[in-house]
Amino acid sequence: MPTPAYAAITLGSNSFNMLIAKTKGGQPQIIAKYKRKVRLAEGIGEDGHLTAEVMQRGLDCLAMFAQMLALHKIHPNHVAVIATATLRCIHNADEFNQKAIPLLGHPIEIISGMREAELIYQGMVATTCGQGRRLVIDIGGASTEFIIGDGHQVQFKTSLPMGSVTFNRRFFNNAPLQELDFDDAKQEVLEVLGEHRQRLKDLGWHCVVGASGAVQSVVEVLMHRKQSEIITLAVLSQLKAEILAEEHASLMGIIGLSAERAPTFAAGVAILLALFEFLGIEQLALSGGALREGVLVMLAQRILEEAI
Repeated sequence: MPTPAYAAITLGSNSFNMLIAKTKGGQPQIIAKYKRKVRLAEGIGEDGHLTAEVMQRGLDCLAMFAQMLALHKIHPNHVAVIATATLRCIHNADEFNQKAIPLLGHPIEIISGMREAELIYQGMVATTCGQGRRLVIDIGGASTEFIIGDGHQVQFKTSLPMGSVTFNRRFFNNAPLQELDFDDAKQEVLEVLGEHRQRLKDLGWHCVVGASGAVQSVVEVLMHRKQSEIITLAVLSQLKAEILAEEHASLMGIIGLSAERAPTFAAGVAILLALFEFLGIEQLALSGGALREGVLVMLAQRILEEAI
């Protein structure tokens, strides 16, 4: 009997993603991927509400996802829709959910930061080879998750309110950018880390894995330049110097940086620089997967249990 297809949809503060898969050999095999840079966190007003314009941007993306679900003949029971930091904090999340249900035929599950961290770690373990204790860092649009784990066992997890979209709005919205912008962002990272900084350092790790668009952006630049894909302090310092040399917000002079990645690139580099310094990170590698892959694993297990 053929395995039914299923879809994992994640509504992040920066990107909306959808993975469609079938289970083969006991593992999810991805058959289609869809992604759109919605940048939901850009639309959070001072009153804590998501603006109508950005809400519509998100709903338009969900309408496209719905078309793809129909194209792949995905049963509504085989869909998981998970939302993170922005929909956790805005005051009109219910309005967004009510407008989304007719499009997707499925309610949105807004998960806690701790649950998000668990799923990120599951997604990393399922897709990334490695042994020993690992520190996983996922810099999202409005939150950053830190997880320390060994194999499938999580030793520590937390979700903190800092991200590339929110930092871009606060510290990097006036070009040309200045050293002071990076200094302000660095100080904010230190304050947000707070007591977790020492806890992370005390636990320690053998290697560090980055599972986010911020890390992906840096790795794409390195790949374009045919350099090592391992991120180091020297790499980040060089990119910071290039950012500061740019006169326009487009950062079009930075070789290898795509127009899609440019709007949040400086913020991502700033957060990474601060974390390297405050946590004593020497090098960081890109994860093979994160939240969306974790949701896919969760969904595959759920469908398997239903079939038994």
